[in-house]
Amino acid sequence: MTTAHQAPGETRPGGRTARTRRAVLDAVFEELGEDGFATLTMERVAQRSGVHLATLYRRWRSVDKIVCELLTDMSSGVPLPDTGTLPGDLRALAHGIARFYGAARARGLIEAVVAAAARDPQAATALRDFFDERLVLAGAMVVRAVERGELPEDTDPKAVMAALGAPFYYQILIARRPVEPELAESAALAVWAAARAGAYGTGGGGRSGGAEDAGAPGRAD
Repeated sequence: MTTAHQAPGETRPGGRTARTRRAVLDAVFEELGEDGFATLTMERVAQRSGVHLATLYRRWRSVDKIVCELLTDMSSGVPLPDTGTLPGDLRALAHGIARFYGAARARGLIEAVVAAAARDPQAATALRDFFDERLVLAGAMVVRAVERGELPEDTDPKAVMAALGAPFYYQILIARRPVEPELAESAALAVWAAARAGAYGTGGGGRSGGAEDAGAPGRAD
């Protein structure tokens, strides 16, 4: 998904600062791929990136903050689709998420961020803000679907998007298994069926006739 999310207290840098940031994020990515989060330290990041240790501590304060920023940076490559139908949008987004987490390093990254959030309140806040923002951004496709009459008028966009992402995080963090493309198909179909049936309603609105009568397909081909 495309987002302008920034790490707490940071702005999008340019010039030398941008090169320093890129070197540090790349170094963390490589470290996660080689040895995982358990051995990730500021000293190893400094050595691999060529950035002075004092600079790392001054800007990020801890390795937890760096992995949170890396998650934001990497996941910005998952685009928000606009196919013209909600089934198509859900399917496209689910496959984008599956491709992103299909890489072992991306799975290691989300594991690292969750581990950091369990230890550091600031990392926990950054993680919550990250997911809250992405739910709002992706929820635009649900808003469009309601306007087209595909869903009940009281559908909660964030609830729909949270339901779409949930199977991926269960697979990665609980089942500890790779993300397969089949998961994208089943997640998109299940969320579409549930949303169309009113499962994510806030209780404050009526049903749209289009959602019941349009006969929208269960998937977008």
